[in-house]
Amino acid sequence: MNDETSLSLLFGLLVLLILMSGFFSSSETGMMSLNRYRLSHKAKNKDKAALRVSRLLSRPDRLIGVILIGNNFVNILASSIATVVAMRLYGDAGIAIATAVLTLVILIFAEVMPKTLAAVRPERIAYPASLILEPLLKLLYPLVWLVNGISNGLLRLLGVQSVQSDSHKLTREELRTVVHEAGSMIPRRHQAMLLSILDLEKVTVNDIMIPRHEVVGIDLEHDMPTILEQLRASEHTRIPVFKGDINNVVGILHLRKAARVLSDPNPTKAMLVKETREPYFVPESTPLHTQLLNFQKEKRRIGIVVDEYGDVLGVVTLEDILEEIVGDFTTDVANQQPDIQLQEDGAYIIEGAAAIREINKLLEWELPTDGPKTINGLVLEKLEHLPEANMCLQIGHYRFEVLELQGKMIRKLRALRIKRKRLLKKS
Repeated sequence: MNDETSLSLLFGLLVLLILMSGFFSSSETGMMSLNRYRLSHKAKNKDKAALRVSRLLSRPDRLIGVILIGNNFVNILASSIATVVAMRLYGDAGIAIATAVLTLVILIFAEVMPKTLAAVRPERIAYPASLILEPLLKLLYPLVWLVNGISNGLLRLLGVQSVQSDSHKLTREELRTVVHEAGSMIPRRHQAMLLSILDLEKVTVNDIMIPRHEVVGIDLEHDMPTILEQLRASEHTRIPVFKGDINNVVGILHLRKAARVLSDPNPTKAMLVKETREPYFVPESTPLHTQLLNFQKEKRRIGIVVDEYGDVLGVVTLEDILEEIVGDFTTDVANQQPDIQLQEDGAYIIEGAAAIREINKLLEWELPTDGPKTINGLVLEKLEHLPEANMCLQIGHYRFEVLELQGKMIRKLRALRIKRKRLLKKS
């Protein structure tokens, strides 16, 4: 074999080694850039390529080990061949020439370009590459085991105890970001529902309950004709039954069972009490996601909310929790008398008992929710005394004017959001 033929073979081998180096480089980037959730979905659907890649990624230390062994082997071999070729062509000066040229060639064709392509199209690189990497891992397993054993031992000295894949678990806030960034892939309505589910842990029963002064119930101290008329006119399916005061709850009456009493020619209070179900009490600080599971476990749809002293604060229903997820139902009786009314000048007339969370949700405001639950409580907390009619105050970027008082409560107030520009000018 003459020199020209041998140089041609060496050049051909050098090109092959650079291509192999590019394969290993792109495989590493492609494997690590894969969308793990899409990969997991495909693996659950028994996609062969996805299952193969999942097996490789289950032990990233072994995968990286076989890739780097292959990559370093072909790069060193390519460097040796390039040096031989350069020395034959240019003598001793060929060493410097080979180093400079080969570094540039490997950098472009075996590193930057393959890794960029793999980062942009990871699935197109990783799935076909797994056909080669999996059998190669089995072939080189003893060497990979030795290299990984040494490197993992050194990692343990640095405090890294496990090299198993961590499944790329998401925190709640990270999952919120994923939902937000899904864009058109998830309809906006569905995004809102998913985010509401994630927020259930932050909201307690006390935030969404119907306060005791708004609870509609049957008072057994009323006469029977009044009770029967109340049952016939009731717009609620389940009604608390109590004696004199809501703190003395006897039970919960379902209107389906109340029909038996209504159909009796001589109905009595004892018959009514017999048809009730024992009350189900709920601590006010229970998170909504916990209470939702409790309703399911106890086969209940309504609970009596109590404070730490056992006093009744209100009631919470399964529907209230579901509305936190899917939004208000059109059949909600409370919506027939809205607590918030828009005025022509852009201000709002708000009932004092309106929940701050509902105001923030409907008007997209940012009133503080870490203290009082109603707008009446928020204004009283800021004033630190009972207000007079037409008294005005400002909370953050919102201006309030007391319109009506009822006893010790604010019945109605006028609220207006102040534009930030106006605030800047005044300051």
